[in-house]
Amino acid sequence: MNDLTITFFQQDIVWGDADANRQKAEERIAVSASGTDIFVVPETFTTGFGDHMASLAEPQEGSTLQWARTMAAQHNFLFVGTWIVREDDRCYNRLHWVYPDGSFGYYDKAHTFRVSGEYDIISRGTRREVFEYKGWRIKPAVCYDLRFPKWLRNNNMQYELLLVCANWPGSRHEAWTTLLKARAIENLSFVLGCNRCGVDGVGGKYTGNSTLIDYKGFPMVEAESGADQIVTITLDKDKLDTFRQHWPLYLDFD
Repeated sequence: MNDLTITFFQQDIVWGDADANRQKAEERIAVSASGTDIFVVPETFTTGFGDHMASLAEPQEGSTLQWARTMAAQHNFLFVGTWIVREDDRCYNRLHWVYPDGSFGYYDKAHTFRVSGEYDIISRGTRREVFEYKGWRIKPAVCYDLRFPKWLRNNNMQYELLLVCANWPGSRHEAWTTLLKARAIENLSFVLGCNRCGVDGVGGKYTGNSTLIDYKGFPMVEAESGADQIVTITLDKDKLDTFRQHWPLYLDFD
């Protein structure tokens, strides 16, 4: 069997305090990440999502990357999360995947959220990415990307898991859960949505509703709504492969 164990943290992010947020994640990792293959935190887990993000941007080789390298090495897992990175005069909402050996890759959020003003302060990424870990091909996405099915289209079955880190408000939780299911069904893949919970520094409310959806659109596990919570689940790639063989819908993708 080709299993993958994932732990995701539905985090109540401390507004604008990277040290506090890293410490919170580290404490959760210490008590809950034994034996997991991948540990996932929400979008902008060090700062929260808002107008303050650019002023708190880090260099690529900054404190959060060094911390993530330490966590990945100590616990022998792949660490996944986004934080804001500054390169010259541009800032990116950058999703990182950090391997136990300290190497890493990244994906820059392609669809910055125009309504909130992110579009005006954060530069858009232009590259689609798929990375591999323990025999699984994983496609990263960030929050608003979830609304763009063509961007996430699983042509030629390039990936088995779509991984979405988000700061998706509770007022739109129905769209969140519906879109996660839709992306799973249409792409014949597992979909993980790791969202924050709590109240941000400007009064925005987040219920979390983090979940792992299977390739048929059914939730395999859901975090408790509104709770700062850790969830762990194991995925079976053989079952996915069998389903794709019986239902080769991808052969009719445009």
